[in-house]
Amino acid sequence: MARMPPAPAIQREDLVGGGRAIFCCRQPSPVQPAMRASVTHAFAALAFYTSGSSRIEQRGRWKVEAGDVLLVPAGQPHRSIEKAAPDWIGVGFCVPCLAAEEAGTLLEPFERVRAGASPVVRVGADRHAHIEMLLRELMRATESRDGGAPDVVQRSLLVLILDEVRQAARSQHPASASPGVVVDALRFIERNCLRPLSLKDVARSVGRSPAHVTTALSRATGRSAVEWIVAGRMAEARRILLHSDERVEIVAERVGYADATHFIRMFRREHGATPAAWRAEARSKGRTLTQETASGRTR
Repeated sequence: MARMPPAPAIQREDLVGGGRAIFCCRQPSPVQPAMRASVTHAFAALAFYTSGSSRIEQRGRWKVEAGDVLLVPAGQPHRSIEKAAPDWIGVGFCVPCLAAEEAGTLLEPFERVRAGASPVVRVGADRHAHIEMLLRELMRATESRDGGAPDVVQRSLLVLILDEVRQAARSQHPASASPGVVVDALRFIERNCLRPLSLKDVARSVGRSPAHVTTALSRATGRSAVEWIVAGRMAEARRILLHSDERVEIVAERVGYADATHFIRMFRREHGATPAAWRAEARSKGRTLTQETASGRTR
């Protein structure tokens, strides 16, 4: 049997967004250097370019210009290789948090990219101002000191943005590659990780062995199947903790843990604090805690 080629070097960007389920960022950056290594993150992201351009390496090389939206599915390695004074507004979001609200059709453009379609979506000129306005509103909604506008406001703005992208992507060329183990496994995890779910369940859903699925995901994304399940659950748990007063036992149940003690143990391992302490700290300081303490433990 032929040996598999060595896995590409992948760095994990786990601190971006400070652990929020939805966050925005902007880059007016004419001098920032291009990335040396590909990175992945546990959230999905998009960037709407308002001026300038970039060349991106993401399962191929692509030029992104003003009026384009760059889509980065969760777990997909990518890096910028050339920049020409790009100015963009971006949003990152927890995919399981959105999929749980039956908004799965809005994720179709990201799934097409995973399956081999171009990550660059050209937006019609008549929609540029509207998309930029929605992104700026979402940025304002997520940046206030008390954790941002109500969760429903942030989600509503995100849904409107994703629908704009979905409409624009309808004319995009279809995926050139058929979905494989990684694409199918990630899709299954994103839609099912907030209920009881095991590695065996994921492997069964794609018709492969647990060892094969874990190896394929680790090589392609830098995370194993179990790490993807935990990442999705923790992101939704942080969202609930930040935006509600629900008891920890209820939060545990809502993110797929039948045993609250096990949930607390997993949360502390990932964040360096119990759920109750994380919530108190996030609210008292007007910010979410990052996974900096535990970033080395999950690699």
